[in-house]
Amino acid sequence: MKFLDQVKIYCRSGNGGGGAVSFRREKYIEYGGPDGGDGGKGGDVWIEAVDGLNTLIDYRYQQHFKAGTGVHGMGRNRHGAAGEDVVLKVPVGTEVLDEDKETLIADMDEAGKRVLLLRGGNGGWGNDRFKGPINQAPRHANPGQEGEERWIWLRLKLIADVGLVGLPNAGKSTFLAAASAAKPKIADYPFTTLAPNLGMVDLSPGERFVLADIPGLIEGASEGAGLGTRFLGHVERTAVLIHLVDATQDDVAEAWRTVRTELAAYGEDLADKPEILALNKIDALDADTVEMQREALAEASGAEIRLVSGVSGQGVRELLREAYALVRRRKGEVSEAGEETEGSWTP
Repeated sequence: MKFLDQVKIYCRSGNGGGGAVSFRREKYIEYGGPDGGDGGKGGDVWIEAVDGLNTLIDYRYQQHFKAGTGVHGMGRNRHGAAGEDVVLKVPVGTEVLDEDKETLIADMDEAGKRVLLLRGGNGGWGNDRFKGPINQAPRHANPGQEGEERWIWLRLKLIADVGLVGLPNAGKSTFLAAASAAKPKIADYPFTTLAPNLGMVDLSPGERFVLADIPGLIEGASEGAGLGTRFLGHVERTAVLIHLVDATQDDVAEAWRTVRTELAAYGEDLADKPEILALNKIDALDADTVEMQREALAEASGAEIRLVSGVSGQGVRELLREAYALVRRRKGEVSEAGEETEGSWTP
C-alpha cells in the first residue's frame, strides 16, 4: 500500500430542502387551509479517526465530498427527509488544516474521535408555518438554506512511541527489521526509505510499543533539503528518540551534530525529547575501531553511547528495553525510581 500522509480535499455540506406551498383540498371539507410541510435539513460533513488505517491513500483518487441535499416539503404537512451525511474516515493522528495549511481545525489524536467540519443547511418552512388570524392562507414558503463549502488539508502524523532518526544509510531500516516484524526496504545506498515505516516491538506479552523508522535527514532538511521537513512531523508525537549513528563513517561526531541541528531547527520541542544515542553497524569494525568511534561520539555528545548491530542483533534487545522504560516513564506509568504510578501522557 502506498504511503500518503498529506492531501487536499474539497468538502461541501448539503443544502436544505425547500418548504412547500400547499392547501388542503378534500371533498366535503370547506376551508381546508394551508398544509405545506417543511424541507429536510441538508447533510453534514464529519471527520472521524478510526483504527486500522495508517495512510491517507483513500483520498488520493477522490478529493471531492458532498453531503446530500434535504428533500423538499410536500402537501398534507409532510416534511422532507434530511440529506445524507458524509463521514471522512482518517487514521489516528491526522490533523485537519484550513486551506492556508497553517490554521489547525481539528487534531484527530484518539480513535473514535468525531468532529463536525461543515453543518448542512436548515430546511425551509412550509406555508403551514405562516398561517395566522390575519394571513389565513399564506402563499409563500421559505427556500432551504445553502450548505457550507471549504477546501481543507489532511496531514497525517504517525503516532508511535519511539522514533528512529539518523542520517541516510545509518541502518535504521535494518534495525527496525531486527526489532519487529516489519519488512522495510533495505539496500546499501542512501535514501532507501522514502516513507516512514511502522513496526510493533514485542518484548514480552505485556510489553509492547510502536517503533517508527523516519526517512534519513541531511544537512538543511529543516529548510527543505533532501526529503525536507516532510517527515519530521512524524517525530513530533513520539515519546522517545533512538538516534542511530553509522559507526563505519569517518566523522561520527559530525553525523550526530547534523541530525541534532536539524531537529532543533525544526522546532516543536523535537530537540528536547529523551534521546538514546547508539553506534550502529559495529559488526563491520574491529573492537579497537569501535572503541575509538565510541569515545569520539561520547566526547561530542556528552551522552552514554550504546553499541548495536541491526545485522547481528547485538545490543538490539537491550536498547529496546531501555527505550520501553523511557516510554513508560514519559507516559507517567512509572516514576523516575521505576515504581508504578497513576498518570497519563498524550502525544
